[in-house]
Amino acid sequence: MRWYLTGVVVSGFGTTAMWLVSGIWVKSLTGSDSLAALTAFALWAPVLLGPLLGTLADRVRRRPLLVVSNAAMAVLLPLLLWVESADRVWLLFAVLVLYGAQGTVHEAAEQALVSAVLDEERLGTFNGLRMTANESMKLIAPLVAAGLFARYGGGPVALLDAATFAVAAGVFALMPVRETRPARPAARHWWRETAEGVRLLRASPVLRPLVATGSVTMLLAGVNGAAIYAVVDGGLGHPPAYAGVLYAVQGAGSVLAGLVAGPLLRRIPELTLAGAGLALFSVAVGVRALPYEATALAASAVIGLGLPWVLVAVVTAVQREAPAEAVGRVAATAHTLVLAPNAVALALGAGLVAVIDVQVLLPLLAVAGAAWAVWLAVRGGGASPRGRTGGRGAWREAFGRGGRRAV
Repeated sequence: MRWYLTGVVVSGFGTTAMWLVSGIWVKSLTGSDSLAALTAFALWAPVLLGPLLGTLADRVRRRPLLVVSNAAMAVLLPLLLWVESADRVWLLFAVLVLYGAQGTVHEAAEQALVSAVLDEERLGTFNGLRMTANESMKLIAPLVAAGLFARYGGGPVALLDAATFAVAAGVFALMPVRETRPARPAARHWWRETAEGVRLLRASPVLRPLVATGSVTMLLAGVNGAAIYAVVDGGLGHPPAYAGVLYAVQGAGSVLAGLVAGPLLRRIPELTLAGAGLALFSVAVGVRALPYEATALAASAVIGLGLPWVLVAVVTAVQREAPAEAVGRVAATAHTLVLAPNAVALALGAGLVAVIDVQVLLPLLAVAGAAWAVWLAVRGGGASPRGRTGGRGAWREAFGRGGRRAV
């Protein structure tokens, strides 16, 4: 766990820095709010191929896959030193798409590895600590990245991110984990294996409503994210780099969210935690429409608190419920269903901010999120974690799958 969390901290610092700077970079070169928002869309778009990419995580050993994927990004990112004018922005978008594909594969391999080496009672706590480690980088990385960009431009930030990928690859290589090679079925068919991950997710009464809640949340989060530069520029009257301050405050809320998520998941079901997170997020998005710096900062902190609860709940439920030999595919399918609406909403939001004032758009998002949270509360959060039935045992009985793979 210590080695793994170290890798999360290192790679999370670089990823957060690059994610923030990519939008500022495009904005500074082109002057376009919509193109700046599309950088986030480029990062999220590869999640649409999540089920296909996740199959890879069930075909090979997970730790070597983490090492290779991080090393590949360390080699790729220095190409961005060539992006010095508006006519070269296409290269930045191309690298961001590959960045997103690597992240999708990494997420599937990561969840499958963690599911194999930790017992179910510790998954919630571990995922909360992972969220805290990753999101704590938002306290530092946005400010460092914005400062580097303001003084030296985007190239040094890309090199910094490449270095963090290289270090993360080394840390994952040193993790003291022994894995058995995944069993090879008699007839291997990529599409058939991918479809099985979708079928297993659809068969779970625990995961279906939880993934739907995650999808709604990330749909709203995508539009909210696309509006960030309009909030900073039009609402608060600050330069684009001020977005780094808001993201840093959001990171502080996410640190707290990760610390309390594990204890909460030992007492309440995942769907209840997700509903509470969505409610907090919705209120904060509505408050963000107010043109005051104090409310913008407070809203960012509450968004940072609520949004991670939804994601931690989904990840933990997948790790607890999915059959061991299919965690990668189920995790990647859930990852796609939760994050694909975010990618679509980022593109949609990039157009909406051009025609709808954020003081109208953001309250509409808040009402939609609050309505879904109320529906969850009326519907009920489901059985408690200790009283749950079904899960892996039910799947094995229904589909004849084996138990947890030895690691």
